[in-house]
Amino acid sequence: MKIERLSIPDVLLITPPRFGDDRGYFSETYSAPKLAQAGITLPFVQDNQSFSRQKGTVRGLHCQVAPRVQGKLVRVLRGAIWDVAVDARPGSPSFGQYAAATLTGDNGSQIWVPPGFLHGFCTLEPETEVAYKVTDVYDRASERAVFWRDATLALPWPVAEADALLSDKDRVLPGWEAAADWFAV
Repeated sequence: MKIERLSIPDVLLITPPRFGDDRGYFSETYSAPKLAQAGITLPFVQDNQSFSRQKGTVRGLHCQVAPRVQGKLVRVLRGAIWDVAVDARPGSPSFGQYAAATLTGDNGSQIWVPPGFLHGFCTLEPETEVAYKVTDVYDRASERAVFWRDATLALPWPVAEADALLSDKDRVLPGWEAAADWFAV
């Protein structure tokens, strides 16, 4: 399992090896002992999956706050996404900064989004399926989000605002300033 630290060292790009032959391939996509060696020791308690019909679908920027803070291990089953994690931990040297990676069904890479980060992605291909493990269950009362095109964050989304497909909820989110104390300790 290849594990790389991204521009924010707490965000990891994890690429499991694939063993292929003329039938296809086999890959061990999750190993608690191997991830623990990289510092990911929180237990995963729920698996989620999303399907996006169209290229340019944006989901995010989402997180959960205490008492149900979530870390996420995200991978693409089919298609491709640009995946982004924004550090929302006050006092962190990377507060307000982002780390991003392109995940595809073909490359098999995964991204570890630690607790205390906003998370979002944009589909780069139609018919994209994303699966992710989370370290706490979904809790509506703990759910928070920031507008994906927030000018302060200035994330380099791979889709123009006019072409992005969003949920009604994601169209009317607050800006980055709303997240200032979500993860204060």
